[in-house]
Amino acid sequence: MEDTAVNNVGSDNELSQLRIRELEGQVVEMRGRVDALQKEVTQLRRENAQLKRVPLFVAVVVDLLGNSEVYLRQQGNNQEYISQVADDLYKVLKPGTKVAVNNTLSIVKVIGNIYDSRVRVMELEESPDVTFEAIGGLENEIEEVREAVEYPLTHPEKFEKIKVEPPKGVLLFGPPGTGKTLIAKAVAHEAKATFIRMSGSELVHKFIGEGAQLVRELFSLARERAPSIVFIDEIDAIGSMRTHDGTSGSAEVQRTMMQLLAEMDGFDNRGDVRIMAATNRLDMLDPALQRPGRFDRIIEIPLPDADGRRRILQIHTKHLNHRGVDLEEIVHKTEKYTGADLQAVCREAGMMAVRRGADAVEHSDFLAAVRKVRNDPVMDNRMYR
Repeated sequence: MEDTAVNNVGSDNELSQLRIRELEGQVVEMRGRVDALQKEVTQLRRENAQLKRVPLFVAVVVDLLGNSEVYLRQQGNNQEYISQVADDLYKVLKPGTKVAVNNTLSIVKVIGNIYDSRVRVMELEESPDVTFEAIGGLENEIEEVREAVEYPLTHPEKFEKIKVEPPKGVLLFGPPGTGKTLIAKAVAHEAKATFIRMSGSELVHKFIGEGAQLVRELFSLARERAPSIVFIDEIDAIGSMRTHDGTSGSAEVQRTMMQLLAEMDGFDNRGDVRIMAATNRLDMLDPALQRPGRFDRIIEIPLPDADGRRRILQIHTKHLNHRGVDLEEIVHKTEKYTGADLQAVCREAGMMAVRRGADAVEHSDFLAAVRKVRNDPVMDNRMYR
């Protein structure tokens, strides 16, 4: 009898222990659920508080009017108004600064300039390493560009002494491969200026106002990074003659061009931002771009003459291991070749020497390279052939 009672007590004890462990497991599980619910409640409270907050709108400081008054333009609807700010905040504001305003049109905080990522990738953090030594010929054209772009940045006192306004913008035109982009990079290098390069096609967008917004941010970035040079390659993509075809795409391109014209008109000739552009089709450009006050200097970059071709070949063969090469014959055989064509000739001559397993490039390699480049079907279709 006693043994039976002892056995019953032992069984009850084991059951109790199992029940305790089960309850402990349930407690741990419930604590985990409570923690998860508390996190969810915290997140919901945060979202609820965010929804209850007064919304802030982004505006741009257009001008400082004095007496702590600021002229603002709200982004999105372009609403303009004047707001009063505290003196300490007024001191840090300047035209172009982005600020957050509430529904009473009061400035809450300064956001600063936030640029589209597509605009930032156009900026080269350092000046290009291209120098004028890498450009053969074009002495007169280069000097004209330097007078209009480089000297106002490096020697502004000379213009102040004569009381003359430097050209506002420089437009380079000529066949592809003649060195227009190289000239722009070399000027930026000599002027120790930030080089912001973009293609006109990058400003062509589908949605209304997107291209114009990129233009505004591009020139705002140029002002912030001054001294700087804005180089617009293939400007005919957005600067072609305006038509009345009625399509939305054409209208958007025209809006982008009008924004570009407005930005160019807003620059001071003696400022620290210089504007350059290049095109292969000058005949396609709208007259509004070509008038004085926008692009004051329109400079043709022609095909290199004999002296120019000789200089270009010397540049590209300077570090090339060659022997017995008669450059004068190559100069004679490369009439109407561009600088890019001549670079291709030197490269192909080197490749032919590699194919032969030779240790130096010979004159026959250059002659074969000239024939290969001349017979390139892509090059045969160029407008200057």
